[in-house]
Amino acid sequence: MAPPTASGLGSGDPREGSGAAQEQSHPLHALDRVVVDRLLAAETPADEHLVDAARLLMRYQGFPGARDLQDDLAKVLRLWGLSREALQQRTRAIWASGFRPAPSGGEAVGSGFDTTAQDN
Repeated sequence: MAPPTASGLGSGDPREGSGAAQEQSHPLHALDRVVVDRLLAAETPADEHLVDAARLLMRYQGFPGARDLQDDLAKVLRLWGLSREALQQRTRAIWASGFRPAPSGGEAVGSGFDTTAQDN
């Protein structure tokens, strides 16, 4: 098992560090950069901030690239005084309380994206 990266987001993937994984560009990097910058500016995180941080940590865990985002997400946790485990506990409680994120019009990607409504 590979040791964690400097950001603490190591995947444990045996291919890590073997030269097989090259730095890649994530297709959502630009959108996620905006979110991470917002998280860095949040001195006291609201529920939405915590959920976004957990979501992005999961997205980039083990991803062979986007080191800037991975490092900044680790910095966010340090600034908020949270471990990944504490963040996961808090976000599970947030979701259990009925939290639902506000609709976002900016991420029209994924299997739920339907262009037929726009064609009419």
